[in-house]
Amino acid sequence: MILSMTGYAVATRELAGGLLSVELRAVNHRFLDLNLRLPEELRQIENLIREKLAGRVSRGKLDCRIGFSARNEAQTKLQLNTELLTQLAALANQARQIAPQAGDLKMGELLRWPGVLATDSITPETMQQTAMELLELALADFSATRGREGGKLAESMLERIAKIEIIVAEVQPRLPAIVAAYDEKLKQRLLEALGSADDDRVRQEVALFAQKIDVAEELTRLSTHLLELRRILKTGGAVGKRLDFLMQELHREANTLGSKSVAVETSQASLELKVLIEQMREQVQNLE
Repeated sequence: MILSMTGYAVATRELAGGLLSVELRAVNHRFLDLNLRLPEELRQIENLIREKLAGRVSRGKLDCRIGFSARNEAQTKLQLNTELLTQLAALANQARQIAPQAGDLKMGELLRWPGVLATDSITPETMQQTAMELLELALADFSATRGREGGKLAESMLERIAKIEIIVAEVQPRLPAIVAAYDEKLKQRLLEALGSADDDRVRQEVALFAQKIDVAEELTRLSTHLLELRRILKTGGAVGKRLDFLMQELHREANTLGSKSVAVETSQASLELKVLIEQMREQVQNLE
């Protein structure tokens, strides 16, 4: 699957006292640039969140925001932990038997004892577990969104590849005639300039220049690059960097074709190729 670097996803869940949400947003970037915004209750699992995100996203500027929105109407209710309070009272009685001179535990001291008074608000452990579950849901939706967009980009690139192949197929058979016609034209000019006495020199100059304007090798390399481009798009995965390199190679061959051109056909072909390659290059910038 070809993945786009741009994407968005959000997952939410109602919890005691509020709403927990995980939001993922990504745009193009040369490398992975990960930014996290977390509530304090989730700082303990920040590294775990980063590892999970880095394991699913390899390129792009990725913003992950996890937030908890408390409901205004929610009021914290205190609950008495009777089991713990009973244990404390029993322990206090045992302690008095051992040290009768020690004072009794006051009610205020008992109520302030950790865990005696509990609230119905969400615990950090529950929030952390829920956040990881929501992160997994958001990542699944995020990957699906990027996959759909990446698939559309790949289809668009395949269309342009087909157009490039048509241009190459049209130009390639014409090359011998183009080169021969220009050779004859050049030979006449050289004969007019040098005279017919030194015919060997004319033939040497024509043969040398014929090598310089021959673009058969460039067209062959173009076809080879296009085959590799199709193979990469079919294989899928994180292909952005490899495709970007191929775009540079395709542009180099098209540019050389234009610089060697001695006919309107090849000049026009070079221009059309560069337009199509540039369009693909812009699309590649969106792929992971």
